[in-house]
Amino acid sequence: MAITAKDVKALREKTGAGMMDCKKALGETNGDIEAAVDFLRTKGLAKAAKKAGRVAAEGVVVSLVDGGNGVVLEVNCETDFVSKGDDFQGFAKKMAEWTLANKPGSIEELKEAKNDESTELTMKVGEKIDIRRFAAVSSTGLLGSYNHGGKIGVVVDLDTDKADSVEVQELAKDIAMHVAAASPTFLSGDDIDEEFKKREAAVYAAQLREEGKPENMIDKIILGKLGKLAKDVCLLEQSFVKNPDLSIKKLIAEVAGKVGGNITVKSFHKLNLGEGIEKKEDNLADEVAKMTGGQ
Repeated sequence: MAITAKDVKALREKTGAGMMDCKKALGETNGDIEAAVDFLRTKGLAKAAKKAGRVAAEGVVVSLVDGGNGVVLEVNCETDFVSKGDDFQGFAKKMAEWTLANKPGSIEELKEAKNDESTELTMKVGEKIDIRRFAAVSSTGLLGSYNHGGKIGVVVDLDTDKADSVEVQELAKDIAMHVAAASPTFLSGDDIDEEFKKREAAVYAAQLREEGKPENMIDKIILGKLGKLAKDVCLLEQSFVKNPDLSIKKLIAEVAGKVGGNITVKSFHKLNLGEGIEKKEDNLADEVAKMTGGQ
């Protein structure tokens, strides 16, 4: 019986096994999907599918820069133990290098291209592996990157005519480190949208009422807080973490003046490991009680 691409795809979706393994299994079972599933199970190749529903909130964030191309990428697994292993660390770095070189247009495209390798690692380490997200940038200026223990990754893009300057290269690294520490939401005050301001105003109002502020004073206090919002959430307005007496904007101006060139921040990209993933909370006492028949 001829094995079609549709059959291979169906078996792959059903088991999570690699494409070549699925093709071989269908060949061994004359195209019988269910028999092929059993064949893969006997070989231990269908185990990955059972792990697909698990929560993968541990892992690593990798940040890489190569010339004018940079990427920050998050790969997840289930436990901190696996995340520190050579197999997982090597896989994550390899995925970042592939992304840097091949520039996939979306995370779906990246996952599809690397599904077999993800499945293979899942079977090897016994945990769900998820290439979760990435941000990539190509620059005509200078890229700076920073990685904090594999938990936070940052890439910053500077537009500058002094990319060869040691001072400007140091500035790019410093700004990337600052982004990791200060977590700006916007680049400048002009980028703060009205919806964000409304949400912040609503939070301020609730806080002020909780503090017992007079109702007739709340609107005025909110206006004052919104006026200072840029300093809290905008990169260029924030105080530099290594020297709070300087804003990032002033720091850039100082370096630009020193090297006699132009420097502007075009963009920044930051990923925090596990951000937005709802982790499963294990209660050891409850588990022990269930195992022993206790209450």
